[in-house]
Amino acid sequence: MSSLSELGSSPTSWFSGSPASRAALVLGLVLMLLATTGWTAIRTHRPQPGARAAAQAAWNRATVDGRRLPRPEASPAAVRAFFRSLGEKQRRRLAQRHALVVGNLNGAPAALRYRANRTALRQAIGTERARLHDDRLTELGRRQAARRMHRYGSLLDGNRQILAFDPTGPGRVAEVFGDLDSAQRVSIVVPGVDTDLLTFERTRRTYAAPAGMARALHRAERAAAPRVRTAVIAWADYTSPAGIGMDAAAGRLAAAGAVTLRSLVRALPGTSSVALFCHSYGSVVCGVAARSLPSRVTDIAVAGSPGMRAERVADLGGRARIWATRDADDWIEDVPNLEFGALGHGVDPVSPAFGARLLSAAGATGHAGYFVPGTASLENFARVGVGDLAAVSCPSGGTGCGRPAGPGHRAL
Repeated sequence: MSSLSELGSSPTSWFSGSPASRAALVLGLVLMLLATTGWTAIRTHRPQPGARAAAQAAWNRATVDGRRLPRPEASPAAVRAFFRSLGEKQRRRLAQRHALVVGNLNGAPAALRYRANRTALRQAIGTERARLHDDRLTELGRRQAARRMHRYGSLLDGNRQILAFDPTGPGRVAEVFGDLDSAQRVSIVVPGVDTDLLTFERTRRTYAAPAGMARALHRAERAAAPRVRTAVIAWADYTSPAGIGMDAAAGRLAAAGAVTLRSLVRALPGTSSVALFCHSYGSVVCGVAARSLPSRVTDIAVAGSPGMRAERVADLGGRARIWATRDADDWIEDVPNLEFGALGHGVDPVSPAFGARLLSAAGATGHAGYFVPGTASLENFARVGVGDLAAVSCPSGGTGCGRPAGPGHRAL
């Protein structure tokens, strides 16, 4: 969850006072959301069809040398086998003709996806440019089209490696830093609410946006272990909640995002170890996904988490180590442990009862400061990402942050 300030006042002032009064305030906010948005905010929202749906329909009708193409929802293994059976010219032709499908196809070669998404971005720029000259477009629509054109152009700058791109609705995107094919260790940054194409990167508050988070983590990992080949994915390829509302308090979008996250992990090339770094609502996504992630995922670290939809680490399943951190002035502290019907995300991951391994967040400020260079949280994430677990720093001082004690502990 990125910010409460959009609701009209400072998050810190909202959550001042005794624990009982803070809990009452949070419950009051939930009741207010129920009264003003209703359960339909959860039950009736459906993504609208757009360019990607049309592209998938065209893909499903197409063939290559008389062979049917794999369905977009095919397993990464089946997609990988299909592309291995093609020649280079055939692969490139498919990436050119069906850019919006190939660019998002888990199991397709990463370099081919980058190529396809560059084509898809150019096509999207053309679409927005045409909209700008549409007399039926409102002034607000023109500004939105101009902003999208600017974002698409930025994603095309230099040799950026765009692993996923979908302009439908608010838009989705993922970017790779480093060489995904040769990486020994891959880290995936999973962001929280209000994540879409327009917020994927920022000029100000750079490290509060997914691209800035991932870039900072990649640099920190290279500094922590120069000889380890690393890659970091800024993964904004799921539909996140818009603002602090009903969707942010519920698990429906997290469940859908978890399916996409699992597919991404299963499609990663090679045999690299994988670590997930999940911020705010992104930690809800990671908590739901944890139950069925491949064994190559060795670590899941959550920061500023409202909960992982679990009562303790053991409930998450899998064998990944679970790490948690939160800085002293993060307003999210008052959100976990609150449950109201289908709302709420479970026990606070930094509580002793949950049983996560705790990391220091010294130097981090507020809810979005965990990936800022120079903070203990970013340094710790980098150490976890490269597997240097003995060097991570703990909230109580010292290093290592070994197995936690308490009812939530699960032996590894």
